[in-house]
Amino acid sequence: MGCIFSSESSVHSGINSKYGSKEGNGLSGSSSKVSSVSVPPRSEGEILQSSNLKSFSFNELKTATRNFRPDSVLGEGGFGCVFKGWIDEHTFAPAKPGTGMVIAAKRLNQEGFQGHQEWLTEIKHLGQLYHPNLVKLIGYCLEDDHRLLVYEFMPKGSLENHLFRRGSYVQPLSWNLRMKIALGAAKGLAFLHSDKAKVIYRDFKTSNILLDSNYNAKLSDFGLAKDGPTGSQSHVSTRVMGTYGYAAPEYMATGHLTAKSDVYSFGVVLLEMLSGRRAIDKNRPSREQNLVEWAKPYLQSKRRIFQVMDARIEGQYSLSAALKAATLAIKCLSNEAKFRPTVFEVVKALEQLQDSNDTGTSGNEPLKNFSHSSPRHQRKHPTENGNAKAAIYHRPSASPLRT
Repeated sequence: MGCIFSSESSVHSGINSKYGSKEGNGLSGSSSKVSSVSVPPRSEGEILQSSNLKSFSFNELKTATRNFRPDSVLGEGGFGCVFKGWIDEHTFAPAKPGTGMVIAAKRLNQEGFQGHQEWLTEIKHLGQLYHPNLVKLIGYCLEDDHRLLVYEFMPKGSLENHLFRRGSYVQPLSWNLRMKIALGAAKGLAFLHSDKAKVIYRDFKTSNILLDSNYNAKLSDFGLAKDGPTGSQSHVSTRVMGTYGYAAPEYMATGHLTAKSDVYSFGVVLLEMLSGRRAIDKNRPSREQNLVEWAKPYLQSKRRIFQVMDARIEGQYSLSAALKAATLAIKCLSNEAKFRPTVFEVVKALEQLQDSNDTGTSGNEPLKNFSHSSPRHQRKHPTENGNAKAAIYHRPSASPLRT
């Protein structure tokens, strides 16, 4: 599948942890400082003191997660394991299972490939950034060798699970839910790119988009996030870190990171949502393994776009809606960053699509009318059910590499 990469010659295998996923698949790695930035980096103490987060003791989290019991594990990966726990919603003291507020506690594995720097980077960003489409970081634990992060619990798990998990108990996301999630994720990214935050996410992918009980999307895992360029700078120069299939081509080639790098990654995720296919899938025929390369020729054709669209949501949207969404994906996936829209323009386009009558088939020509030439589109699939059980455990869609 895809993999996390680094421009350095020495790489190691590792997998990000995602609560809401049995195995996460993001790249992770230490982020380099930009020498041209005039403002000196804050010290660890300054970051922790300014975070406005709860400082948990190790024993408090041990009690909240029932001694980190195996049946409390929500996910595991290169960072370590993520455990489900309960705390009092007012005092944040450990609570009995089933009472108080549910949390997800991510515990650093000292032998893992992600380390203290990624732990601190998450606190640096999520400790001060608040937005409905960013996962809420409640607190942390820094005690002896113990490093933990405590998040709000996201009951529907990751977007990756819902798109790619297969099974009779897993209902595919409907077209309308996919567009709702795309808009929510874009809004989270737009907040990061705003003047208030000025952050480049650098890790936008389906496994990092978590869903609450109402399928509201929230971005998670900020271990690779970078402060954006300042002053007259046009980009941030950094070691290349990312997941194959999601990273922008100019960033991979030069290490020059910009907000448009995130926009490219958004385009990949939007294409995954339209197609139901992974960005990189080694289980497919060679010409179809890279989703972007395979899908681009079909995306702007009224007669060929059905070959890309997910057959499981056939008939849930109009041809016009599919073409608008596909056109947006194509713009985001431009090989040249200057031709990509800003994420604010992406949000506007998705809002217009959601507000128009094009979100469904009412009053528009259903796309399935064009699927007569494709046998695979004759298959019928169950539609998304809001009461369906969320898929929590899955196999990773990427093999991360990091330095």
